[in-house]
Amino acid sequence: MSETTEPRKPARKKVELDPKLARYKGVWVFVEHERGQVHPVSWELMGEGRKLADKLGVELAGVVMGAPGEDTRTFCHQAMHHGADLCYLIADEVLRDYRNEPFTKGMTDLVNTWQPEILLIGATTLGRDLAGSVATTLKTGLTADCTELAIDMENRSLAATRPTFGGSLLCTIVTLNYRPQMATVRPRVMAMPKRDESRTGRIVEHPLGMIETAIITKVLEYIPDNLQGKPQLAFADIIVSGGRGMKKQENFQRIWDLAKVLGAEVGATRPIVQAGWVEADRQVGQSGKTVRPKLYIAAGISGAIQHRVGMEDSDVIIAINSDPNAPIFDFATYGIVGNAMVIVPALTDAFRQHLSTSRMAG
Repeated sequence: MSETTEPRKPARKKVELDPKLARYKGVWVFVEHERGQVHPVSWELMGEGRKLADKLGVELAGVVMGAPGEDTRTFCHQAMHHGADLCYLIADEVLRDYRNEPFTKGMTDLVNTWQPEILLIGATTLGRDLAGSVATTLKTGLTADCTELAIDMENRSLAATRPTFGGSLLCTIVTLNYRPQMATVRPRVMAMPKRDESRTGRIVEHPLGMIETAIITKVLEYIPDNLQGKPQLAFADIIVSGGRGMKKQENFQRIWDLAKVLGAEVGATRPIVQAGWVEADRQVGQSGKTVRPKLYIAAGISGAIQHRVGMEDSDVIIAINSDPNAPIFDFATYGIVGNAMVIVPALTDAFRQHLSTSRMAG
């Protein structure tokens, strides 16, 4: 009689951290700001950074770079209100507008001086540009566009999870024998922490040591995102999204009509974007945008995991689908079983009438 044995799993190789790198301690969050406004992803990351720092038993720090003045110091105090223990500040006139060269030098100098073990940056246009150049300059690893962060306490590694293979899979990446461990995180993926104005901390100032004539790039004009005509799904309070259940491109106009009445942004699933019905900036899901609106209306969307991870943290989800067994009904706040081509126009008319009556009454 022969015995059967289960196949042995390969032994996990233990990596000993270089003693020089073992001195790196602390979690940092880059505080992104433009024209006096901090990007919300910075505070979302501060909340997540607080969890990582507590697990590692280290301090959480914000990093603020900008022109001298009250704004930059205010941002430092706001970082503390959102969970930071301290804030590193580089205030210099050449940092008034974002340019890769001075910001990369500033961040690199800070890291080399104070040696954090983790550095988190928002996966925004600015953040992606800065993170890539800083990681290259520091010769360390960078996991981009993450949706989840955790700590492996066996070796204090940052386990950074991101979509791969076009959003069909999630992979977790660790940066073992390099410091700092860097990651960029999508806006609206992490929950916004509660603001606590009683929290205080210290501000550590650091010089930039760079003059304007040494910087190749010059700022000629500032064009805000809201003037570029691009979708702003990440910041929308209401989103109306359509999927394959809308059948044909001309039927998708019903989604636009409802969104217009509600003052909402229009979203879509990956197949809709691939079919060319809407631009790629409107895709919601693993390989698109992650959103957290107050109201998310999903019409003709089945609720596959690729789409779900991009919108499941919405405050209220209304699902419209002709299949009563569609996965989206498992996590929707309200579900309507029926033909989206009939229900969406009916909702549009009902909302239009209700809002018109409300305005007259006001």
